[in-house]
Amino acid sequence: MAEWELFEQVGEVVRGSAPAALGPLHLRVRRNGVKAWFGDAEPQREHYEAQVIGADIVPAARTRALEIGFHAEHRAESDNDAVLARLGAAEPRWRPELGADAVAGPFIGPAPWRRISEVWLDPDLDGGDVAFEIGVRMVDYMRALEPHRAPAGGS
Repeated sequence: MAEWELFEQVGEVVRGSAPAALGPLHLRVRRNGVKAWFGDAEPQREHYEAQVIGADIVPAARTRALEIGFHAEHRAESDNDAVLARLGAAEPRWRPELGADAVAGPFIGPAPWRRISEVWLDPDLDGGDVAFEIGVRMVDYMRALEPHRAPAGGS
């Protein structure tokens, strides 16, 4: 299956599984991934993503990796740190759902962004249920983190 088709299917799983109570869901599918966010129609700097990344960026991978989770991609590093601090304060509530594979910290790559995500090393992206597995895992992140993402008093 072409990666574009895979991420189209992942997007459909997310669209069908994301809780409506989290707000209006928006998706953007790319050749190497899918981005999802709630609220405004314009892509948000805080979003959920599943994306293929190269072994040159993830040295533990032989060929490629798949990252699934949450990104804070504000221009200012301090804004990204504030998002991660807010989510870190709620970690006792989201950690049981996401488990030990969810890493909170610097973005994978050179950007000053932050993440709470996991990395699947050398995944078989042609497996029969892989789109479902990726989509459900993205929704796990949404359910676990979105209620704690907005600062007190709104965003």
